[in-house]
Amino acid sequence: MRIYEELQARGLIAQVTDEPEIRELINNGGAKFYIGFDPTADSLHVGHFMALCLMKRLQLAGNKPVVLLGGGTGFIGDPSGRTDLRSMMDTGTIQHNCDCFKKQMERFIEFGEDEAIIVNNADWLLDLNYVDLLRDIGSCFSVNNMLRAECYKQRLGRGLSFFEFNYMIMQSYDFLHLHNHYGCNMQFGGDDQWSNMLAGTDLIRRKTGDDAYAMTITLLMNSEGNKMGKTANGAVWLDPDRTSPYEFYQYWRNIGDADVMKCLRMLTFLPVKEIDAMEEWADSRINEKKEILAYDLTALVHGEEEAAEARKMVPDTIK
Repeated sequence: MRIYEELQARGLIAQVTDEPEIRELINNGGAKFYIGFDPTADSLHVGHFMALCLMKRLQLAGNKPVVLLGGGTGFIGDPSGRTDLRSMMDTGTIQHNCDCFKKQMERFIEFGEDEAIIVNNADWLLDLNYVDLLRDIGSCFSVNNMLRAECYKQRLGRGLSFFEFNYMIMQSYDFLHLHNHYGCNMQFGGDDQWSNMLAGTDLIRRKTGDDAYAMTITLLMNSEGNKMGKTANGAVWLDPDRTSPYEFYQYWRNIGDADVMKCLRMLTFLPVKEIDAMEEWADSRINEKKEILAYDLTALVHGEEEAAEARKMVPDTIK
């Protein structure tokens, strides 16, 4: 099974712009792709974990990842999925969060010569001249089309600031910059980023005449339709100082029965055939599946030693 077909089998692909071209690119290691991470906190969380796992899968298949830290877009804040304006962060906070992200990402992604690279959009966005941007880039965007985007439509009733309205243009400019300076030909992101990603591919075609592609990954939702990765105490973080390895283990050990197989497919690196076989297990083995899921994900994030220690701490009555 090749990588594109594996992503399909795992239920990870939500939308693609040009399926035949994308399939050929990533199956043959021809994608130089990027995923953006806005530094909204000092730790990555479970939502980011999905993107990091995708990066790792694609890198293992010979494709080249570019990690984009949003040191520039973090000054604005993505309105996608938001009902209100994000809190504005100062320069020091944004830089600190970017540094924390980079340190955590090194556990998942191989960085180095001819491997993945990491860049920060503050290096080009913060020095843009506003009038030049309006003339060169703003003229490529239709306000009518922008207002049809889901990320904006859902905010119009509550109010959408001009400040946030610029986010799509900034994200699109990122794709253009990465295409021109780093050879990026694909962007990956969560399904809530679809409109922004389409705008980026369109901008590249308008400004360069080149083809560029986009693919969104399925959002991690539970059987009740809510985003996973939240607890009564807030987000499930990858930083052990914010969510301990034991708490991380317990989160996955206690997810709903209906969500276990989906999480095994989407998040672990267990072979698809092995997961298929687990589908046939008797219902009485549900806790065994949960233990496999919890252990594998904790080992990925915190290491085998911490995963084994977390497993030992689980009371025998619930094993």
